This record gives sequence, structure tokens and C-alpha cells, in this order.
Amino acid sequence: MKHIETIMLSEPLSETVSSLHRSDGRAVEWCVADGLVDYDIAVAEMEARVAAIAAGNAPERIWLLEHSPLYTAGVSSRESDLLDAGRFPVHRSGRGGQFTYHGPGQRVAYVMLDLNARGRDVRALVRGLEAWIIGALDVFGVPAGTREGRVGVWVERKGPGWSREDKVAAIGVKIRKWVSFHGISLNVEPELDHFNGIVPCGIAEHGVTSLVDLGILATMDEADAALKTSFQRVFGATEDIRPDTEP
Repeated sequence: MKHIETIMLSEPLSETVSSLHRSDGRAVEWCVADGLVDYDIAVAEMEARVAAIAAGNAPERIWLLEHSPLYTAGVSSRESDLLDAGRFPVHRSGRGGQFTYHGPGQRVAYVMLDLNARGRDVRALVRGLEAWIIGALDVFGVPAGTREGRVGVWVERKGPGWSREDKVAAIGVKIRKWVSFHGISLNVEPELDHFNGIVPCGIAEHGVTSLVDLGILATMDEADAALKTSFQRVFGATEDIRPDTEP
């Protein structure tokens, strides 16, 4: 097992998305919630912040949190991919994508960015989110990447006579008036068995993994620090906000 002592990026990101930096250099609020946050409350607060950003009345924000165990269904979800409907609460979401799981040990990052100030390019945003996660995983020495036809960030795993690809992070965003919300989830140390109640993102032929499952004994604080370092390189400056500040 490998425990991380320092936070640094060993190599430049393979793809820079400079168009995603604000031309005015304004910092993004960076807020880390204490404890578990109720999903419905989180969505309501995101909705309020997105409306305020679109109206020019609030700054952008990245909101890092954890949820109690639950499944969410994106706009492309298929009911057949909900394998155990009674296992955890199921929330219908307006984000892109299909079914996913959220729970303790998984870092959810809700991304409320103003694309009016960042190029109005949704594809660039998604590439930026991918680069953000890949850069954070690079801090821990985990090679990761994207795959054609599959949403999220993946790692290749090998052993004597076998190899497979597992998903380590999910992406699902929604855009309203060129402001993004929902976002990403990075598996730090969740109960991987909890993913068995769904077909994650509609992909049955591949598995799900986490940093700890990969042998990286990272704490949530270390994961947050890696995410912040990588975010700043892809999207620009951040400003820490007290956890008790509501979005």
C-alpha cells in the first residue's frame, strides 16, 4: 500500500484547456462541506447558486462533499440498469448521463462555473473536467485516461494472465444559461459493493475501482488537495470558503 505524503504534479497535463481560464483571472470559490450533505438539499442549493451566477449576483463555486448512500438517474438512464431499486434511495436528476452511485468515501465535486466567461464551449468543459481528474490522479502516481464511447475516467489493471479497465471517476453535468452544475465524483474509499445495485453509467462489461482499491491509502483531505492543485492548472485560481458558507 502507498501512502501519499506530498501533493505535486509530476508532469504537465497531457492536454491543456487554456480556453477554460477566465480572462479576468477571478478566483473560483472552493468550499469543502463538513459531514454528509442531503442530496435534495444539495440540488436545491446548486439551483440557487446557478441562478445567482447567471444573474451576475454570485461568484463561481466548486463544492466538495459526500452524500449518504444513494443512486441518481441522469437524463439518459434506462430503468433496466437499476438492478436493486430497494437498496438505496433513487433520485431522478437533470444531469447528463445514466445511473450512478454516491456515498461515503466518494468525493463529489459540484461544479458551478460560468461558461459565459470561459468560452461557451461545452465540449471543452467536459475535456477540462476529464483533465482535472486525470491530473489529480497523477498526484498519486495513478495513470488514468478517457476511453472512446465511455464517459468518465478509467484505469487499466493487469495481473498474471489478465487485464481489465475499471472506472475510478464519473462525470455528469448540466448547463443552464451557460452556467454548469452537478459535476464529478472521484472514488477515494467508498464501499464498491454499493455499485452492484446499478449498471454504472450503463456500462456492464467493466468494473469500478477506487484509490484505496488500487493500493493508494489516500485520505479525503489528500484527495481534496490533489483535486485543488489540478483544478487550478486547468481552470484557474481558487479562493477557500468556510465550510459553513452556503452556496
